[in-house]
Amino acid sequence: MLAPQRQQAILDLVRANGAVRVGDLVREFGVSDMTIRRDLEVLAERGLVAKVHGGATAMSSGSTEEPGFAAKSVQQRAEKEAIARCAAAMVGPGTAVALSAGTTTWTLAHHLIDTPGLTVVTNSVRVAEVFYRSGRKDQTVVLTGGIRTPSDALVGPVAVAAIRLLNVDILLLGVHGMSTHAGFTTPNLMEAETDRALVGAARRLVVLADHTKWGTIGISTIAHLDEADVLITDAGLDEPAQRALGEQVGELITVEGE
Repeated sequence: MLAPQRQQAILDLVRANGAVRVGDLVREFGVSDMTIRRDLEVLAERGLVAKVHGGATAMSSGSTEEPGFAAKSVQQRAEKEAIARCAAAMVGPGTAVALSAGTTTWTLAHHLIDTPGLTVVTNSVRVAEVFYRSGRKDQTVVLTGGIRTPSDALVGPVAVAAIRLLNVDILLLGVHGMSTHAGFTTPNLMEAETDRALVGAARRLVVLADHTKWGTIGISTIAHLDEADVLITDAGLDEPAQRALGEQVGELITVEGE
């Protein structure tokens, strides 16, 4: 296969799946890691894909563009892991905890499966699956139900009605974007409504957002910056952004990507 043919095939895979991994492409096309990376570089230079650590994702455009779970799962993995570890330390045994949908909260779920006596409320199919697979008998998982979004969130009136019957100690919220004037946002209107219900059900709001979320604005606001008791982000966030956020959120925590 000639390079242009392979690059077109890679582009077709990105468009179909939202994201690709270098390792998967190496196996798919039977070429070297370096060759695939050069192909991704060519596609990125043409503005057809966005390079991320370990692969590439489809280009995002507009405030309603909603990447799928696969696309987001290859982005900022080291930063999400560090954020998740920090957030997990805030959840003690016997806590009623809510986790929103998203790849950062999904990463966090893996760090909570050994915490005893948790009651977990989530609208994420992926997050619930992590806890169900753990096999622990001392955990209760409440999956809200609802309409499934591209990010595997369950949203809509069924989800909102279920959440409004509950009270939790802490909500660990993943977001699509954050800015000083728009607050914490999502590109999905129904997901925003469901996430707002989670915010209303929680005594404490902890937002998990890596540095790439700064300046990104989805169509709908979940919460204003000053509603967050804690914001956990990574050290890739520049100093002006840290100052702006530090003035509004209750506590700003920055972690180093692992």
